[in-house]
Amino acid sequence: MRRWRGNKIAKFDREATDADIEALIAFAKSKRGVEFFVEPETFATDTTAVAVADDGEWTRRRVGAPQVIRKVARDLALPVYDVQLTGYPPRMRAYNERRKREEQG
Repeated sequence: MRRWRGNKIAKFDREATDADIEALIAFAKSKRGVEFFVEPETFATDTTAVAVADDGEWTRRRVGAPQVIRKVARDLALPVYDVQLTGYPPRMRAYNERRKREEQG
């Protein structure tokens, strides 16, 4: 898909699909304490959302538009945040560090 960005046309690597949304829903239903964090569209990537569980495990998928993940979150009765306003939760970084240590050790 191509979208106008000022005087240039941005070409996304790919758009969000139903499978992306289904993966976020499956993650949320299989984990405890999931929160969604909406990430803005960039020059190369469509709007994405990160689902973060209470233990810090996370997954990122394309969602197409912030409204899509907000509806998913509402349907699942889970919170959704704008990552540009809140940042990522510290438990996500802690999870990444634990995984890195496990892979090295």
